[in-house]
Amino acid sequence: MESLFLLIPLSLLLVGLLAWILRWSVKNGQFDDLDGPGQAILMDDDAPQSPAAEDRTLKH
Repeated sequence: MESLFLLIPLSLLLVGLLAWILRWSVKNGQFDDLDGPGQAILMDDDAPQSPAAEDRTLKH
């Protein structure tokens, strides 16, 4: 029973801290674009080219 006097305030502090962290992250835009980074990986077409291929693209 005596442990409840310690655990209840600690759990309330933890909930308050987690609520503050969630509020901060939403306020600073952490959840604005959830799909963009995942799609950016799939659309990456920065394949390395040989120097000869780069010369042909520059001449045209």
